[in-house]
Amino acid sequence: MKTLTKGKMWCFAIGQFGWSLLSALITNWLVYFYQPDADSIAAGQTLFIPQGRVIFGIATVIGGIAALGRVFDAVTDPMIANLSDRSKNPKGRRIPFMQKIAVPFALITVLVFWAPVAEISTVNCIWLLVTLLLFYLFMTTYCTPYNALISELGTTQDTRISISTYISVTFLLGSAIGYAAPFIWGALEPSMGRVMAIRITFAILAAIGLVALLVPTFTINEKDYVHTVPSEDDAFTSLIKTFRNGDFRTFVGSDVLYFLGLTIFQTGLPFFITSLMKLPETFTTILYVAMTLLSFACYMPVNALAHRMNKKKLVLIGFVGLAAVYLITAVSGLIGGSGLIFGIIIVCAAAFPMAILGILPQAIV
Repeated sequence: MKTLTKGKMWCFAIGQFGWSLLSALITNWLVYFYQPDADSIAAGQTLFIPQGRVIFGIATVIGGIAALGRVFDAVTDPMIANLSDRSKNPKGRRIPFMQKIAVPFALITVLVFWAPVAEISTVNCIWLLVTLLLFYLFMTTYCTPYNALISELGTTQDTRISISTYISVTFLLGSAIGYAAPFIWGALEPSMGRVMAIRITFAILAAIGLVALLVPTFTINEKDYVHTVPSEDDAFTSLIKTFRNGDFRTFVGSDVLYFLGLTIFQTGLPFFITSLMKLPETFTTILYVAMTLLSFACYMPVNALAHRMNKKKLVLIGFVGLAAVYLITAVSGLIGGSGLIFGIIIVCAAAFPMAILGILPQAIV
């Protein structure tokens, strides 16, 4: 087996940039697009689905559909994992899945925002439900084999830490580009209106994401670096065997809670900035990019600490730090003070925890 070079590690990490960019468009802007605030409506945002808590008086349409999408995602994860594990494709068990699903993944990301009726309509609700479920299915089909390759390519602890560092960098870059969308649609809006400007922006970013998704599939020959035997177990049997490992159960539980909190934070960030901090929507980009750059500056210290300290303790420090950031964000509109000052505090407080949690969890696995 060949040894994975740093150049190949970066080629692999570019795939993470692609899927994180596509995921960011959904995570960051889905609710903002379909459940707009008063400022967005005043700026020309069309209402496509019923607003307010119309599902049993406790949930919005967009909230119900998004929650169903997450449940569907959780159900399909082990199914796709099993299909990948059992694959006997001569080109490998992972790369062929990633290559075949890249185009549908990028296309469905754009179609999620392309509701066919330019007013509140049941047709739009059905469209959103179907496209969002397909989005999660296609994302799972790319990401599950991709994540499996991390441990298969990282045959040593140092290699896994290096790969985790690189994919953390590209993940943050993809998320940051996703947050930059308001600058692009702001430039297009005067000539084509708000809704079309947003759609074209997402189409441009999805095209960039598609190219990134394909980079590892054409630059890495899986068979050169990974020697594995296809699994003969079905999905249920594999799942039972995996969850018999107590350490794995603990890791999965903490990982689920981490990504739940992260998703809530990312989804709400545009609203936190415009509604709580009273800042223009373009500050969503400015603050997230600043947080990303500051987090990059923390990567070297985190890598150094990872070789000297217990990784579990570092991850716990990251969790506590991120929880503090969430608390600061929640109270930013409830107490006096400049919204910009709160934004700067959040940027500075989040950088180090983001660096820890971006690198170490995958390295621990």
